[in-house]
Amino acid sequence: MFRRFGPPEVLEVVEVPRPVPARGQVLIRVEATSVNGGEIAQRQGRLQRIARTRFPSFPGIDFAGEIVALGDGVTDVALGDRVWGTVDERGPVGSAAEYLVVERWRLARRPPHLTSTEAVTLLAGGATALVGLRNKVRLQAGEQLLVRGAAGGVGSIAVQIGVMLGARVTALAHPASADFVRSLGAEEVIDYRTPIEDLGRFDVIFDTRGTNLWRLRRRLAPGGRMVTIAFDLDRPWRSLGAIAASGIFGPRRIRFFLGHPTGALFGELREIAEARHLRPVVDSVYPLEQIADAHAALESGGVHGKVVVGIGQPRGDSGA
Repeated sequence: MFRRFGPPEVLEVVEVPRPVPARGQVLIRVEATSVNGGEIAQRQGRLQRIARTRFPSFPGIDFAGEIVALGDGVTDVALGDRVWGTVDERGPVGSAAEYLVVERWRLARRPPHLTSTEAVTLLAGGATALVGLRNKVRLQAGEQLLVRGAAGGVGSIAVQIGVMLGARVTALAHPASADFVRSLGAEEVIDYRTPIEDLGRFDVIFDTRGTNLWRLRRRLAPGGRMVTIAFDLDRPWRSLGAIAASGIFGPRRIRFFLGHPTGALFGELREIAEARHLRPVVDSVYPLEQIADAHAALESGGVHGKVVVGIGQPRGDSGA
């Protein structure tokens, strides 16, 4: 947890009583969680102008683990089931813990062919990319898709979802990540430092950065759609204003959403993973005791896929 805003070093590992599931809840022995960009921003205090953080605050959104206790009324899962899911980002608990209590509807059985470390890399990013591309902008086969931030935890999954839906994918990424994003299915890779005005035209843009949204919107072809999962943390009201204004001025609307996935969506994601449409991408793995190092790794940039926190696992890079 952390009791104040600051660098990764404000994170501390503490001991608390093991939680007990209430009616409709399950107790999970957590095996893996991942570090997400929103957690970094929250710990730094950069979200204070948008949402208040209460202290102490507990990081961790997604999890993969095993059911070890059932609350009253839970009958459709069993002890020992290997599951994955998410907690409420705005709630009082985080998933970076040995044990976690969650509502039954927040989880689903996870893909049996994946380890916990692999599975957790697909969860939050997979749900976000699937809802964003399929539901929000209705990406169609044959369309030109631009993924901004294509090497990151969400962007790397968005590339794969775009390929699964039949799009022709262009990735915006660092040149050092070009081979990596091509291996995920991107047909073209453009240096992320290329001026926005020099980019081509795209039917759909999937943005993970949140900056220069109005300028990026102009790269949409007629009938184009754009979805972003972020906003400019340095200019939040200007960024959110541009998103709102896009629905008023002109046909090229910017759709912004924060995912609130359910177990049903995670079940669908399991089927997609079992069909081998998604490849897990583990950048590195840290034990819970070194969660500050995991946060520092994501902050330093250059990450391919996900930084994972393994509960009770030794540190070890898995490659990408």
